[in-house]
Order: sequence, then C-alpha cells, then structure tokens
Amino acid sequence: MSGRPVTVRLARWSAEHPWRAIALWVVFVAVCLVGGNAAGLNEATDADQAIGEAGRAQLIVAEGDFHQPAVENVLITPRSGGLDPAAAGAAAADAAARLRQVDQVAGVGSPVPSRDGGALLVPITMAGDPETASDRVQPLRDATAQVQAAHPALRVEQVGGPSIGQALDDTLGRDFQRAELLSLPVTLAILIIAFGALIAAGVPLLLALSSVGAAMGLSTLASHLVPATDVTSSVILLIGMAVGVDYSLFYVRREREERAKGRSGLDAVEIAAETSGHAVVVSGLAVMISMAGLLLANDAVFSSLAVGSILVVAVAVTGSLTVLPGLLAKLGRWVDRPRVPLLWRLTAPRTGPGAASPRFWPAVLRPALRAPLATLVVSVGLLLALAAPALGMKLKFPGMEDLPRSTPAMQAYDRLTAAFPSNGTSHTVAVRAPADQADRVRAALTDLAGRTAADPLFAPAEGDGPKIEVSADRRVSVLEVATPYASRTDEATRSLHELRDEFAPAALRGLPGVEYAVGGGVAASEDYAQHIRDKLPLVIGFVLALTFLVMAWTFRSVVVALTSILLNLLSAGAAYGLLVLVFQGGWADGLLGFTSMGAIVSWLPLFLFVVLFGLSMDYHVFVVSRIREGIRSGLSNREAVAYGITSSAGVVSSAALVMVGVFSIFATLSTIDMKQLGVGLATAILLDATIIRAVVLPSLMTLLGDANWWAPRFLRARPAAPPAEPPAPTPELVGAR
Repeated sequence: MSGRPVTVRLARWSAEHPWRAIALWVVFVAVCLVGGNAAGLNEATDADQAIGEAGRAQLIVAEGDFHQPAVENVLITPRSGGLDPAAAGAAAADAAARLRQVDQVAGVGSPVPSRDGGALLVPITMAGDPETASDRVQPLRDATAQVQAAHPALRVEQVGGPSIGQALDDTLGRDFQRAELLSLPVTLAILIIAFGALIAAGVPLLLALSSVGAAMGLSTLASHLVPATDVTSSVILLIGMAVGVDYSLFYVRREREERAKGRSGLDAVEIAAETSGHAVVVSGLAVMISMAGLLLANDAVFSSLAVGSILVVAVAVTGSLTVLPGLLAKLGRWVDRPRVPLLWRLTAPRTGPGAASPRFWPAVLRPALRAPLATLVVSVGLLLALAAPALGMKLKFPGMEDLPRSTPAMQAYDRLTAAFPSNGTSHTVAVRAPADQADRVRAALTDLAGRTAADPLFAPAEGDGPKIEVSADRRVSVLEVATPYASRTDEATRSLHELRDEFAPAALRGLPGVEYAVGGGVAASEDYAQHIRDKLPLVIGFVLALTFLVMAWTFRSVVVALTSILLNLLSAGAAYGLLVLVFQGGWADGLLGFTSMGAIVSWLPLFLFVVLFGLSMDYHVFVVSRIREGIRSGLSNREAVAYGITSSAGVVSSAALVMVGVFSIFATLSTIDMKQLGVGLATAILLDATIIRAVVLPSLMTLLGDANWWAPRFLRARPAAPPAEPPAPTPELVGAR
C-alpha cells in the first residue's frame, strides 16, 4: 500500500472514512471563511497600482494632498434650435436656489456659458467624502429633476462623476446580478445533460461552490501579504467554478465508468484516483504555474489575481482528492439518482458485449487517423489564419465613450463634452519642486497652457484662463490640459506625446530641483499598454518553460511536452485573432450590442493567455493520460489515440460546455472589457475542446507514432505493468491505416 500513489492513498482513506472526510472538508471551508472575515481585506492603494509616467504623475498629485471635492454640474441646453439666454438664466437661477437647500451641496458656482452660446453650465461642489459621493448624489438629482419639471421648454440635466458613477453602479450591479443568477442554473443544466442524474450533476457544483467559498476566505488572509483589488473575488468565482466543476467532473465520470464495468465502489474510487485523480493534480499544477506567471508582471492587479487564482485551484484540487472520494463512496449507486429518463438513456455509461459502439466521435476522428498529415495541415492552417489578425492587435484602456449609453447620465455627458470640451478628455501635468520655486513653476505652467492653447490638438481653457492648483506647502503644482478628442482616438494620443515630448520639456526643463510627469486617462492607457507589451514575453516565457518541465516529467516524454505547448499556443493565438476580428474590427457590433473601440482592452491579452493556457492544459492532460493508458495496455499508437480521444470526448465536451456557457454570460454584460473577456474565453475553450483536441491533437499524435513517447534516458519511466483489463480499441478505427 505504501508504494501506491498518494492520490490513491488519499482516496482510499476518504472512501473508508467518508464521514470524517466530509466533516473535515466542511470544517476547512468554515475556518477559511471565518478566518478571512476576522482578518479583513487589505486593498491595494494607488501607490501599489501606479504604472509608468502616468503612475508617477498620480503619486505626485497625491503627495500634494489637495482637497478635491466631488463636482457635479447642471447642464442647460435647448431641446431644439438655439438657446434662449433669458430662459436659460432663469433655469440656472432656479437650479442654484434649489441645490443650495440640499444638505449634500457645499457650494454652487456662477453659470458658465459655452463658447458658442448653445449651453449653460452650473457647477456644483458636493460636501463630504468624494469617495462616497455616488452614494449621496440622489438628492441633487431629485432637485435637478424638479428644475426640469419647472422649465419643460429646456433640457435640464445633471452630469458629473458622482451621478455617472451611480448610474454605472446601478447598470453594472444589475449586470453582475443577472450573470450570477444565470451561471448556476446554466452550469447545473449542462451537468444534468452530461450525467442524466441529479445527484451526479450536483456533486461537481457543490465541490466548486465550496472551493470558491474557502478560497475567498484564504484570499482575504493572503491580501495582508499581497494587497487585493476589487476584481479579485470575481476572478476567484470565475476560475473556481471552471476548475472545480472540471476536476470533479473528470473524477465522477471515471468512477461511474468503472462501476459500470462491475468494479466495487472502493475499487472504482481507487481507479478513478489513480487515473483521473493524477490528471487533476497535473492539470491543477499547470493552471497554478500559468497563474503564477502573472506575478512577474509587477502589477498589483495581476498579483492579486494570481494569488486568488492559485488559491482557488489549490483548494479545488485538494477537494477533488480528499472529500470527493468519500462523498462518492458514501453515495454509492445513489449518485445515479434521481435519473432524468431520456437523458439517462443517452448518457449512462455502458460496457460489455451488448453495449453499442459510439458513432459520433469515431466519425470526427476518422480523417485524423486515416490521413493525419493532410488533416494536420488543413486544421493548423485554418487556426493560423484565424490567429493572423492578432498581429495587428492594438491595446487601449476603455474610455468614457465606451461606457453604455443607455443611461441618461452618459447621454448628458456627451452633450456636456460637446459644449464644454475641457470637461472631457484632459492630461494632467504634475510638478514637484522646492517651495521657493513655486512662482517660477506657476509661470512655466502658465506658459505651457498658452502654448497648447494655440495647438489644434488641445482645447483652450474655459473661463478665466488655465487652472493651476498649488499644494499648501507650495511643493506640488498641477495643471490640467484639455483636448477636444475622445480618450482613445489617435488625436488624443498624439496630443499626449506632443505634451510629453515637446511642450512640457520646453516649459519646465531647466528649473532647479523640478520633477514632473504627465498623466491622465490617455497617459494611463498608453503607459499600461506599453507595460503589458514589455511584460508579456517574460510571462509567456516563464509559463512555457515551467509547463514544459511539468509535462515532460509527468508523461516522461519531451515530445508530448513540446506538442502540448505548441497546441496551447495555437489555441491562444486563434482566440487572440478572433478577438481582434470581433472587437477591433467591429464584426459583431450589432449582435453583441457594442460599439467597436478599435482596440483590445489593455489588460486582456496577458490575463487571457495565462487563463487559457492553464484551462486548456486541463483537457490536454486528461486526454493524453487516456492515450497513455491505451499505450501501456498494449494498444498500438493509432489504437491508443482512438481510445484516448473517444473515451475522454464525453467528459471533455461536458466540461467545455460548462465553461463556454458560463463565459458566454459575460459577453452579455454592458461594459466592453467584460464582453471581450467573455467572448475571448468562451471561443478559446470551444476551439480548444473541439478542433484542437478532436482534430489537431489526434492527427499530430498519429503522425508522430512511437516518437510521441521519446525522452532522454534519465527521463524515461520504468516499464509499467499493464492493467488486468486492457481497454478495447474502437472497432470503427482499428482498421484505419
């Protein structure tokens, strides 16, 4: 017994002591949740998340300790034709009078007309903490609505950061609530279709949810070492549901298959542990290696995502090796109850002489086995053609123009920026200098504002000239330089580079002790995109190297390790190309309900690579493990490939459908980054589980033959004794030569 794999020993103990295993798991999950709640969450600060020159500008501004209250605006525009100055003035006076009576208002400024006289703006300064302004802005909106009712001939709207934030919180809150409500029923429905029995379908879902809960608690504890961000919990849920369902699905399907062959409950659990359990460990290790690559990005957001993902994968692997065998042993044949009549007849595992041979997957496999070279060339050629558009990928942050326009707040924002361009996109020039240089810095910034005002790439300042803020200690000065162009346009980018390369150096260079940086939304987008381009090769190299070592050691084959990496790169490349076609090229604007931003969200390629590489390796390890079982049982390479693909096709398809179903829900959300994430993950998993695993992999392994298992002498495994009951090759494919 001591010489058996640890997965088998764990499974046997769990199966022999099911109540202990279940109780220990419940205690573990509870301790993680209670411990996490007690410790509290340590969130990443602005300093943790500062990237590039834009990050330096942000830190200089923070050092100035400026009082920056939340600002709202009442925008008055005509419903048609020109603006009546008298009517607009009366509406502005009414708005000022009403808003001064609102507790959340600290002050109301004088009305500001637009340059063309087509709009009037009433600035409002909110009281209290600007961080909570969105939660307190509703009384202001109510007062503005009363002004609108009193002046129906005009359009009176409230617009500003807090009101936009409230509107987006409401929209995104509904989005994510719908996604959460849909994801569980979709997952359960697919599992019911896969198993044909309710309990068997519920077991993977139960393990996944408990793994997510435990990982949430652990990640809260871990945040005191690696600060967390506001997206960490969402990624834990996303990854946890994916791998938790996958791992238990692999295990449960194998255990049911062995019981259908006549094995006892304990023997079936042990065989599942030795085969699927081993594949789960290797898959989990591959996913954790991929996620660990994010740590090399030197980015607070990616570091928090890496820690959360690694924790949830580790918990899911632990659960599938410990509590799952005990649960299956305790349930016994009850795992196949209650049965869904039609689905049970279609999905129940069947073995023996009377069992019908599968037809669908042998038909799919036949070209790969009979003409492997032609099949490989055609399929790889198609995937490379799909990947080709990725070479023209552009990276940008989404701007205000990419937020959903379904809310009145965003429609009002469009009218505000059209009438008052300086309220739209702007660059921040942040200067740190000795206090005795403050006057010279102000003069230099005033000169800088004058130079930019004469350039068509920039918008002249509204009101009484450039607005320059100086800190109380006179060491930090800040100038906002507006551009009339949307944040992700080429003109806005050119204005940033002109400001950084020409105007700012010309105005500030030579001042003693001066340190400056140009930041803002456009700068943050450009700097982060460059950061991703710089870090992507390092992360990819790390993931590829460690994955190669793990796969080579697991399968004792350099060739299997190399082909695993190449196939996963092909899958990721095809996903990138499809993303560029759909979102950068705008092929599906109407179908998915978005307006193309002409680029891919900056953080997506790096995150998508590690997630896809890790999750794709799940399927690869499971399929190749089955093929190796066939080889060790005495089947020829061609027969083993046929056996491995056909015997694993059902579980891989089911697992892939779960992921595609859940990820597709993200494509229905309102924001462009969530749409891109959902489409990228769903299509990549679909391509990987179908074309890669059912066409490219079998044709490649058939073509390579015995060379699949080549390894240097030190890596070769000792000959394994064949199982007592070798698998039978699929009849339709044995004769394929």
